Amino acid sequence: MAWVQTPQWFFDLPEGERLPKFLARKLGKWSSFIGTGIEKVYGPVTLGEDPFVNDPQMFYDVIQRRRNWVNASFCCGAGSIHRREAVMEAALRAYAEQITKEQDEVEKQIRRLTKEKQVDRDISDNLRNEILFDTEFTPYKFHVSEDLYTSIVLHSDSERNWRSVMHPQVESKMLSPQDLQTWTVQRFKYSGGSIDIFMNDNPVFRKGLKFKQKLMYGASFWSNLSAIWNIIFLACPIVYFLTSIAPVSAYDVTFYMHFLPYVLTAELAMMIGTWGVAGYKGKTNFLSFFPVNMRALWTVLRGRKISFPTTPKERQTGNFFKLVLPQTAVFLLSLFSLVFAWVGHSTGMWGSYSFGGLVLNTFWIINNMMAMWGMMAAAFWTPPSSDEDQESATNSEELKYGV
Repeated sequence: MAWVQTPQWFFDLPEGERLPKFLARKLGKWSSFIGTGIEKVYGPVTLGEDPFVNDPQMFYDVIQRRRNWVNASFCCGAGSIHRREAVMEAALRAYAEQITKEQDEVEKQIRRLTKEKQVDRDISDNLRNEILFDTEFTPYKFHVSEDLYTSIVLHSDSERNWRSVMHPQVESKMLSPQDLQTWTVQRFKYSGGSIDIFMNDNPVFRKGLKFKQKLMYGASFWSNLSAIWNIIFLACPIVYFLTSIAPVSAYDVTFYMHFLPYVLTAELAMMIGTWGVAGYKGKTNFLSFFPVNMRALWTVLRGRKISFPTTPKERQTGNFFKLVLPQTAVFLLSLFSLVFAWVGHSTGMWGSYSFGGLVLNTFWIINNMMAMWGMMAAAFWTPPSSDEDQESATNSEELKYGV
């Protein structure tokens, strides 16, 4: 066993307040039945909960834990414990491979200049000693995502066949980002580090990893390229509403016969596979994440180094609206295009929209707007001002998770 990873559990996530209780506190007990009626139709409505969707239950309880069967659960830094022997042994092997690789490259250049078939043994030994002297040995590779990179190195050690386990029980309390700037810095670091590994040392092509392990690692890295198709997903309904050019050939019975079964079965499969874990907010957060993800991708493609700033442990003050300017632009453009299309269709003054296309794209664009709105609201969010409220939320979380 090389390492054990435990869930990262944040004790400072605000619980929020259910709508009936919120209305009763603001307007009086008589108004609670209004909130109850709304929840019976819409479902549970919670106000004031964590706007950054920091709760990692989906990641640890579903994704990480279900990778145990193929030995592909990777280290996430905090909340893990490693076997020193495994890390040092892998580091020594990687160090030796690095020295050999650099020596081979230099000797290849020497043979090219001297036209000799082989470099003199004394010169080769001196060259190796020189490289050893100049190359620093570290137990892990200095990388913005050294936890993930070290996991790949250990899993690809076919001689020792090191294993990892995602231990499902919470063993430690942690602090989560409490402002949008801190959240953005942290997510940029995560995304940029993963993309850098994907571009420069892709585990899919790494020797030693088994096929199923490559699939799991590949899925993790592939998700960090989501900004590319998320932009297309956000743009399609806007383009349709502004130009009446449909993203599909026709919104007819044939389209719905193919589209609806796929969407319904996909959602049912997700619901069953993640039973008991809320996933909608994670999806919308993932969609609104596109500016940070795109910036991380562009940084890596330009060959820039992803920095490793320590995530602040205290809330940063200030106005963070500038961080959500892209999301605000998408929201406003979506709203304008929605009104533009329906007015054009109702008056017949412009556009050649089909009613089915309008309805489908209306649901589509409202989903996108809700995702953008969540991130926009996070820019102005402040945690509970009262220490008693915060303590109450913390105690309820501890009781819920048994910590």
